[in-house]
Amino acid sequence: MTETNRQFRLAARPVGLPRRSDWQFTTEPIPGPAEGEVLVRTLYLSLDPAMRGWMNEGKSYIPPVELGAVMRAGGAGRVVASRHPGFAVGDTVTGSLGVQDYACLPGKHLTRVETRLARLPVFLGTLGMPGMTAYFGLLEVGRPTPGDTVVVSGAAGAVGGVVGQIAKLKGCRVVGIAGGGDKCRYVVDELGFDAAIDYKAEDVKVALRRACPKGIDVYFDNVGGDTLDDALANLARHARIVICGAISQYNNTTPVQGPRNYLSLLVNRARMEGMVVFDYADRYGEAVRDLARWMAEGKLQSREHVVEGFESFPEALLTLFSGGNLGKLVLKVAEE
Repeated sequence: MTETNRQFRLAARPVGLPRRSDWQFTTEPIPGPAEGEVLVRTLYLSLDPAMRGWMNEGKSYIPPVELGAVMRAGGAGRVVASRHPGFAVGDTVTGSLGVQDYACLPGKHLTRVETRLARLPVFLGTLGMPGMTAYFGLLEVGRPTPGDTVVVSGAAGAVGGVVGQIAKLKGCRVVGIAGGGDKCRYVVDELGFDAAIDYKAEDVKVALRRACPKGIDVYFDNVGGDTLDDALANLARHARIVICGAISQYNNTTPVQGPRNYLSLLVNRARMEGMVVFDYADRYGEAVRDLARWMAEGKLQSREHVVEGFESFPEALLTLFSGGNLGKLVLKVAEE
């Protein structure tokens, strides 16, 4: 063990992009587990767009991180002390560890994972919350059927990449929207999408009409803003729009841009529905089984973008909003 527990605490509510001054770097003694608790050494932290929303004050699907509190984050680590019968020293686990070296949590808040099935960072991506978000968001809310045209924004990200691959497994034609030629080539050549649109180099509305001549049956939105409006302008009859995220809006200093083309929902008898993965918590096991099986069969690819160095957390988080990551963004905290 290191002698202290390094932590990043939320010092101020960010205005626009978070700055290093919005964080307080602290060190504390390593906690000891009480009865029923487990002490985990953090090895990897999951960096997710949702973290930006958790910093804001106001009503949401989850309470905001309080000022002065350790920043909320999913993580993967190794048990170094346990007073819970279900966990032993040396077990690898995932849970809401927070941005810190060591987390002391009740055993019921941790999940044991087997690294013989996949590398540990994969349990923060394809076999973790992003993968489950893709699984339930597409299959339960989007409800694709064979032959449907499925469009995914943020297609080269942790959620979007899995959405597109599952849609292909279900017999759909898949179009991804991503930023830059490298990302577009990645989703087509490596993930198996049928087509990709580079929002940095193309008129997305025009490109969607070209790529989806019969309209969009399922649109899985991770971006919001103008991209959502462009998709709404090209819906098929009875289309389903899954509102998973709106990363283009998270750092706004002005009001969030709502959909202007919403009347397309009326014209096309379409449905737009928000989804939060926590609503499916009692079915996580189902998703992991399917996702792991597809990976074992070579039908589902997983990619992690790993950044090293605990103290680089503030800058690493900003990679999400600059589009600098390819696949799941993970911060490596310590050697396995």
